[in-house]
Amino acid sequence: MTTTDLHRLTGAYALHALSDDESDAFERHLTACGACAQETLELRETAARLGAAVAARPAAELRAQVLRGIATVRQETPGSPGPALPVRAGLRGRALSRWALAACLAAAAALGGTTVWQHQQAQEARDQARSAARAADGIAVVLAAPDARTRAAELTGGATGAVTVSLSQDRAVFAVSGMAAAPSGKVYQLWFDDGGAMRSAGLMTPGRSEQTVLMKGAVDGASGMGITVEPSGGSTRPTSAPVALMSFPS
Repeated sequence: MTTTDLHRLTGAYALHALSDDESDAFERHLTACGACAQETLELRETAARLGAAVAARPAAELRAQVLRGIATVRQETPGSPGPALPVRAGLRGRALSRWALAACLAAAAALGGTTVWQHQQAQEARDQARSAARAADGIAVVLAAPDARTRAAELTGGATGAVTVSLSQDRAVFAVSGMAAAPSGKVYQLWFDDGGAMRSAGLMTPGRSEQTVLMKGAVDGASGMGITVEPSGGSTRPTSAPVALMSFPS
């Protein structure tokens, strides 16, 4: 690869469109070429700004289409003034430059859109981790409370359940082992038993036979709990007969 060829790789490098070997060669070139280093920095900054403004995930084939189009466009060497052109050729050259700029912007937007999507996925993972940490802290507080009381029972299908209640914390924790998976499209939902009236206490994690759950909401004088099978997402009131009923420890 000649030095002239390397001068023309700034855009592709800024958009991460080079192979590993090409990237290594271009990075060595950057250490000795200030013009390419400056142009690469500017292209990366532009791509970052465009990416931040794009929230939609691009079509999978967009990047390949743009890169195929760019391959047919000549890129001027950084710092080169370019040859003088007649009026007609100049008009054609400007049109071509506009096309090349549009292609670069489209590529930046496509790659930027992917970056934004990846950022959103990472943010969702962080949110889930924080939620899990808060739940774990809540479980620990209930189990460690001086007035925590636990009652265990055999559930349907050979599962074993245990509920721990702390009146000082006004919270309850339910732990289960050997729970059969809920039917497809269904989920186990926990309920507080308020003198026969059932109040939602959250959903169990689908597909896990062993889990410990901080029941959602305050105990608020409830005498026990129940478990029902509900449509995915849960229900505002039970829609099936309970698969388990347990009294809270006194």
